[in-house]
Amino acid sequence: SSAELHESLSLPSSFVPEVSRYFVESWGNRKRIDYALFNDLIWFRLCLEKLGLIGPDDYNIPVDERYIEVMRNLQFNYWLEPAGSHGVWGLDDYHFLPFMFGSAQLIGHKYIRPKSIHDKDIVDEYSKEYMYLACIKFINSVKTASLRWNSPMLDDISGVREWKKVNEGMLKMYKGEVLAKLPIMQHFMFGSLIYFEGSAESEFPSCCGIKIPSAIGASQMNVKEGCARRLPFD
Repeated sequence: SSAELHESLSLPSSFVPEVSRYFVESWGNRKRIDYALFNDLIWFRLCLEKLGLIGPDDYNIPVDERYIEVMRNLQFNYWLEPAGSHGVWGLDDYHFLPFMFGSAQLIGHKYIRPKSIHDKDIVDEYSKEYMYLACIKFINSVKTASLRWNSPMLDDISGVREWKKVNEGMLKMYKGEVLAKLPIMQHFMFGSLIYFEGSAESEFPSCCGIKIPSAIGASQMNVKEGCARRLPFD
């Protein structure tokens, strides 16, 4: 019923198939049998904003939290494989963007600091109010070891002094580890609202002279060029 839903939003009929695709993909992918991690929902919102149907004031945390709740129900009830669950982002097995949005939500907070994620009382008390802490509480509820072992990158990030720095690092990481990675973006649908600009040379990584659109090809290219992953929080 996606098409009918979007027609009821007074969406121009020529854009219904394109916008509907992002909406449907935000709940999962039939072929890969996984579910999305916020990415397609972001593209769906961007399309609505470009069409003038929503604006900055229409973005709100409660809607994002409701979406995460649905995704977690899928995770627990159907054991669906989350996209990027094999350490693509290194923060949490299932989510990245909630940490990016959550860190922005905490910028300038008088009392809660990045290191507060290790204080169980603070996490329990403020998890309903702040998305970042809600994600930490969820990790603690499903994993028995400490963050040092469960999410070492989150543990390292907690040493940053300001949420502003954390958020800036998250943005850099999202651009570098998601938008700039072919194994992820090769599944993305570009259209008239969100279109791709680039040359043929930049579309695929080169491995041994052969253009290979795969995670293996990208990994081998990084090894060949001696690339080292660094945290963008310094």
